Amino acid sequence: MNNRMTARIGLAVLLATSIPAIPAIAADPGRVDAGSGGFSLSSADEAWELRLRGLLHVDGRYFGDDSAPDNDNEWLLRRVRLQMEGSFGERIEFRLMPDFGNGDTQIVDAYVDAKLGGGVTLRAGKYKPPVGLERQQSASSLRMVERSIVSDLLPNRDIGLQLSGGERLSWAVGIFNGVDDGRSGDQDDDGNQEFAARLFAEPLKSDDSVLGIGIGATFGSTEGNALVPLLNTYRSPGQNAIFLYRVGLDGTFADGERLRLAPQFYWYNGPLGLLGEWARVSQDVRRVGADFDRSETLDHEAWQLTAEWFLTGDKAAFRDPRSAAGAVQLVARVSQLTIDDAAFVGGDSSFANPTLAASSADTWGVGVNWYPIEGLKGSLIYQQTSFEGGGALTGGDRRDEKALFVRLQHGF
Repeated sequence: MNNRMTARIGLAVLLATSIPAIPAIAADPGRVDAGSGGFSLSSADEAWELRLRGLLHVDGRYFGDDSAPDNDNEWLLRRVRLQMEGSFGERIEFRLMPDFGNGDTQIVDAYVDAKLGGGVTLRAGKYKPPVGLERQQSASSLRMVERSIVSDLLPNRDIGLQLSGGERLSWAVGIFNGVDDGRSGDQDDDGNQEFAARLFAEPLKSDDSVLGIGIGATFGSTEGNALVPLLNTYRSPGQNAIFLYRVGLDGTFADGERLRLAPQFYWYNGPLGLLGEWARVSQDVRRVGADFDRSETLDHEAWQLTAEWFLTGDKAAFRDPRSAAGAVQLVARVSQLTIDDAAFVGGDSSFANPTLAASSADTWGVGVNWYPIEGLKGSLIYQQTSFEGGGALTGGDRRDEKALFVRLQHGF
């Protein structure tokens, strides 16, 4: 071995023995969680996260005294939802929720939230516009199986942009495609956008009680036609039509401004809770026939009051309460829908047929919700609705709808 090779080996040995060992850097393993709140994958600091949740509603509907068609007595998968949500870093969050219930497949929610700082969030995609109070409750939190008639006058889900912020005094404003009363939409049917806003305050709030009060509204224009009227049917708790416009080549269609107003409140104190809201929709409509061309602004109104009481002493809340196993909740509701009299004026040229469409509906209902174990909920609800008009088969008022609802809910 020559002198040069010997020197190189000696230098390598010297470096190896004199440089301290560098400790291995542990890779971030992340986290995997599973429980009653769903399944999740996240980074160690939880800034990057993917959560998977689900909701299943198996419903039974039964009608008494020939108050609905015989085929309305049924079991159905009312909701079958798989919810994926998560975060990309500290400022971006998202939700994607398809629904396979009622024998149909649709995208219920698909939106991204960007936290802009100062408590302000920008939301883009398909979601609930900030209007109705009960509509803001998750489907897993419903007290009476079906939402009240008030929600039939207000938008369900729409595509748009929204800014929101605040806590004790929360606010939200947005611009949307605009959807028919009570409906959801995946496109703009007339090219006219709709503005929505909501202001909600909680002036009294403590560990045991909270009082919230606010108002929501939408404003925009709708331009339909006899084939695409851009008007919706209002439905009873049993999902049967209460009020519908005339349809066909000379049917009624939306033609002008639409304004919705929705004052609202809730109060929760220990095991007790109240939720109330009122809504009015003012809609410009038109109907054109061979010998008439009629236009009118129709004002329809609805209100509801829902009460709840946990017999087991669990704490009531606007969101679905995390009740102890075995919790029992009593619920009751009264509600009313009133249709503008002008909808029935004009005989054969009227905007609605009084023999098919009711001019008002009054509903009362009572029921019980049971939470046997975490993630499982059973509901037994009875609701009765009386109508004024719309009795094509009886020659006067439509028969009362007497409906019994059964629901088994599983959520994770």
